[in-house]
Amino acid sequence: MLNEEYEDVGLDVSNRTLWLLFLGITLVFVGIFVMFVALLAFGGSGSVGGVILIGPIPIVFGAGPESGLLVAVGIVITIVSVVLFWVFNKSIKRKND
Repeated sequence: MLNEEYEDVGLDVSNRTLWLLFLGITLVFVGIFVMFVALLAFGGSGSVGGVILIGPIPIVFGAGPESGLLVAVGIVITIVSVVLFWVFNKSIKRKND
């Protein structure tokens, strides 16, 4: 009887959403592996750059000879992501109203 009360409680996630999540996690690991293999194969120095977004405040970092370019690409990707999030959020709210 108690289980029947809570039967509808939970997160309804489609198979497509789970596959996209799995694909994203897999791509991250494949990217790390490819970078590791390239470092071992070609040696030399590497560059790193990124953007960490905490709310609306970006934290930008970079190191290496090409870090400026990597940071710029990270900022562009962050701006595109925020704009897409805003657009999709507005369209979802419009559909719900």
